[in-house]
Amino acid sequence: MSWHFYNDDTGRQMTFSLFRAAVLAGASASASAAQMAAVCDSGAFQTIVQPSPGSIDARAVWLDRRLAQWPGVENAGRFKLYHSPDGTIVAPAGGTVTGASGALSLAAFSGALAPDVAQRFRYVGKGVMLAVAASGLARLPDLHRQQLVLVQEDAAGKVRAAARLQAAGALDDLYAAAESASDLGAIPARRGTTFKLWAPTARQVSVCTYDSSSGRAKAIDTMRFDRATGIWSATRKGDLSGKYYKYAVDVVADGTGLVRNMVTDPYSVSLTTDSKRSYIATLASPRLKPAGWDKSAPPATVTAQTDMVVYELHVRDFSINDATVPAARRGKYAAFSQTDSNGMKHLAALARAGMTDVHLLPVYDIATIPERGCAQPAPTGAADSEAQQALIRQTAAADCFNWGYDPYHYNAPEGSYASDAADGATRIVELRGMVMNLHRAGLRVGMDVVYNHTFASGQKEKSVLDRIVPGYYHRLNAAGAVEQSTCCDNTATENRMMAKLMIDSAALWAREYKIDSFRFDLMGHQPRAAMEQLQARVNAAAGRHVQLIGEGWNFGEVADGARFVQASQLSLNGSGIGTFSDRARDHVRGGSAADGGADMIRRQGYINGLVYDPNALAGERAPADLMQAADMVRVGLAGSVRSYAMTTWKDSTLALEAIDYNGQPAGYASEPGEAVNYVENHDNQTLYDMNVFKLPLATSGAERARVQILGAAINAFSQGVAYFHAGIDTLRSKSMDRNSFNSGDWFNRIDWTYQDNYFGTGAPPADDNAKDYALIKPLLANAALKPAPADIAFTRDAFRDLLKIRASSTLFRMRSARDIGQRLRFYNTGSKQVPTVIAAHVVGTGYAGAGFEGVTYFINVDKVAHTLDVAEMRGRRLRLHPVHTAPAAADQRAAASTFDSATGRFTIPARTAVVFVE
Repeated sequence: MSWHFYNDDTGRQMTFSLFRAAVLAGASASASAAQMAAVCDSGAFQTIVQPSPGSIDARAVWLDRRLAQWPGVENAGRFKLYHSPDGTIVAPAGGTVTGASGALSLAAFSGALAPDVAQRFRYVGKGVMLAVAASGLARLPDLHRQQLVLVQEDAAGKVRAAARLQAAGALDDLYAAAESASDLGAIPARRGTTFKLWAPTARQVSVCTYDSSSGRAKAIDTMRFDRATGIWSATRKGDLSGKYYKYAVDVVADGTGLVRNMVTDPYSVSLTTDSKRSYIATLASPRLKPAGWDKSAPPATVTAQTDMVVYELHVRDFSINDATVPAARRGKYAAFSQTDSNGMKHLAALARAGMTDVHLLPVYDIATIPERGCAQPAPTGAADSEAQQALIRQTAAADCFNWGYDPYHYNAPEGSYASDAADGATRIVELRGMVMNLHRAGLRVGMDVVYNHTFASGQKEKSVLDRIVPGYYHRLNAAGAVEQSTCCDNTATENRMMAKLMIDSAALWAREYKIDSFRFDLMGHQPRAAMEQLQARVNAAAGRHVQLIGEGWNFGEVADGARFVQASQLSLNGSGIGTFSDRARDHVRGGSAADGGADMIRRQGYINGLVYDPNALAGERAPADLMQAADMVRVGLAGSVRSYAMTTWKDSTLALEAIDYNGQPAGYASEPGEAVNYVENHDNQTLYDMNVFKLPLATSGAERARVQILGAAINAFSQGVAYFHAGIDTLRSKSMDRNSFNSGDWFNRIDWTYQDNYFGTGAPPADDNAKDYALIKPLLANAALKPAPADIAFTRDAFRDLLKIRASSTLFRMRSARDIGQRLRFYNTGSKQVPTVIAAHVVGTGYAGAGFEGVTYFINVDKVAHTLDVAEMRGRRLRLHPVHTAPAAADQRAAASTFDSATGRFTIPARTAVVFVE
């Protein structure tokens, strides 16, 4: 028998004598210093106690504690469930099984499944269904702590087929009681600190405790296993608040063998540098609260979900480039405490104008940002040079920047944004301080969460969940490999304890950090039922309604409800949970996020020239294309609600759910709060960069700024939630980068002095953009495409005016689909329309918060002015919205719009969004 101890720093093997000490330490609660050193201080993240002879695919599936299904295998021969505590089973086809310590016989089952089981596992392929005999059921909980291999044998005992079993169905059935546990993690109290870890398949578990973030262990305690819940627990005398811990988990892992994993806690509330140790804390402790925390409260700006106006912001982007923030605070949580900085002044101005929420890209513990000594390259080069991106790419894996869609620990704040990553308390206090300072600035705080995948799975060092309960927390394919349709290792929130982790985590953030709303990444990969449970929990935790929005895209192994009813666009209606609407987005911008090459230029959108202002590659487009795009913009303006009826360009009056959008209903939401409208977010090219592709090259800087505002105006006037990417109001450019998740500070900067938008600061990183360099680089080199400070200032101020207009009346954010159906009317529709002009009226009489008897708005995307006669407006007493006529109004062109009451005639200047009121 050989023993391999892998050290994460040096790769050196530890000695056999240290392994003996490790075994002794695991067996004794009063370990010697040498024994503790072998287990707790070795620096090894994994010890291979017994190597595996090979890997076996998990092609069979436990349906519950008793039943298993084996797709593709017929009921022939005999079936045995072999087990091995060391993971040494070998089952060669045509040979005999070796390395097992015993076996249970299974028989074919032809009865009916419980309805919930049948529904959950309906995706499993057809094959023999097998049952464990009643006499063997009592043994199964213990056998799940070993290697299990299902074997089909012939009459002579030769292997016909062998497979491991995907265990989630059995574990969820056997340990359902664990779902009610409210004290997983480390819970310090005066008399003792208790540690609890759900690890039902572990052979044994110990907990190492440390006085500091880097010192040697002070104790190691063997944990006790609860057979009812699968939870291991241990209590060490005294309140260990402020100290650190780590688990030693002995478990069988396919392809590796029997291993001892040194692993942090999935329920960690904080960590030390680079997540090496979990931190022990009571989050209610006064020492973990910034001054004034208990009395601070979010601003009462959102009564209904449709009141939300969101600014999506990255913590590091916000201040790393802001010279008015002290150097030590740049890129940190603490930058938000600098109330006199340019960035905080910008946010405060947005709040005064009507922005309600800042949504922060992930602030939980991130796997790919070094929390000590991260690289900060300083590129230079010409506008179209590849030198900048080459330097960025050299240190991309070790620099200080990442979007953060690489979850490591869901419940702990990210340390790279803290002033001291080594101290577990600092990141808690400073994140709370950031939330409190945003609240004081008049902004609620939303949090971007990524429960649909983890950074790593299996036995990789930064895999937490899989190294505790192998094969449980992640969604598996038919061969038992982890699905990766979300880009990374997909989690299985349909499994009881993964859903619990997600729900517990969100509740913690709502309760302990006063998070006001959540934005879920790829929410369509989660069950609707789990999201509805989460909604109830976060509301209870916060003592108020917490808004939930997310990406409801329908794709991958869960598409079209293959595994469960999804939290996706078409499946969430009626839930009150919002999803991002691509209906107007794609038609406003033109094309789709997947476009590459000449299509990025050729496929113009509603605001950047489709039909009416063709660019050099556009070719001739049919007028119907523009009218169809105008209709889809109206869909977005109506909140994408299913029931709203509209006259289409074909002169048909249809409910939005009857209008086709790429084979789906254009209207998908039951209520407007379920639609999140946007034209730009962190994904893909910024709106400014996309317009560089699509607008004719001769378009002036001032006109480009106006086109940017047209996109923002469509969003601001749309029913539903209004969502904006930080910098949309400063013409933010990422130098044409289509995927800046790992592009460093250089390509993600924001300039709060409003002098530069960083267009033309080098060719974007080659990984995602090199294939289009022939198109991108000439544009970057064209100095005429870089906006002047005056263009940026216009956009900034015009955007704030749009926020003021939306805030002035609930008619832009109506509460229900019924309200929209009764009060919103589009004019200039049908086959005779002027397709470059959107015209709408909203009746305000008797509507709470309307502020006016009615509002009438126009969006003219054309290069020329248009005059429209609207018979329904004859005799009305309309005037320009007070924002347009204010002395400081940004858009003087909008103020030149006219209305003649006698004729109902409106004149709308070129590239102008304007609102009339009565």
